[in-house]
Amino acid sequence: MSTTELPASHAELMDGVYRWQRHIYDLTRKYYLLGRDRLIAGLDLPPGGTVLELGCGTGRNIILAARGYPDARFFGLDISAEMLETAGKAIDREGLSDRVTLARGDATDFDAGALYGIERFDRIFVSYSLSMIPGWEKTVSAALAALAPTGSLHIVDFGQQEGLPGWFRTLLRGWLNKFHVTPRASLRGVLESEAKRTGATFRFRTLYRGYAWLAVIKLGI
Repeated sequence: MSTTELPASHAELMDGVYRWQRHIYDLTRKYYLLGRDRLIAGLDLPPGGTVLELGCGTGRNIILAARGYPDARFFGLDISAEMLETAGKAIDREGLSDRVTLARGDATDFDAGALYGIERFDRIFVSYSLSMIPGWEKTVSAALAALAPTGSLHIVDFGQQEGLPGWFRTLLRGWLNKFHVTPRASLRGVLESEAKRTGATFRFRTLYRGYAWLAVIKLGI
């Protein structure tokens, strides 16, 4: 596992949030981190492809993707040492250590070559992490810069719950705030702007009446 210089305050915050939560994270989050499996199913990897997950957390998504794409190589980045410890153990248990490499780093500013010995990836995905990353827009730019010429960036995160009752939005926002999670109202606009800047195609879907947003930016089209 590699490390890089990290913004201490955010790294410490995430370690504090997940020091104990990581042990029950996957059990509890499956009920409200909706759309993750749909994102993974839509990766459509080329044979022998390479995949990077930014904000890999407990490793749940990488493990699921690695099972579905047995000839691909996977790489995970997270700022929390606590989460990476849990992810590393889970990956070892699954017998995937030969195909999955983890590194500690900042998703807004990372050097893939230094961390993994690989500069570009066929697919990069970010699952429910942009809503926790300060300066999350930089993560989008950094991810696009690390894509192969025909690669794609896949994102799922909280939407604005635009089709759901106001009381539900209020309760959800209050709960998320306890974990330093802020749904990004400008997410669609930022992704669309970045797609135009890079000459990429952009696909966007609202899921579950706006509970979640799912987006794909694909280069080389």
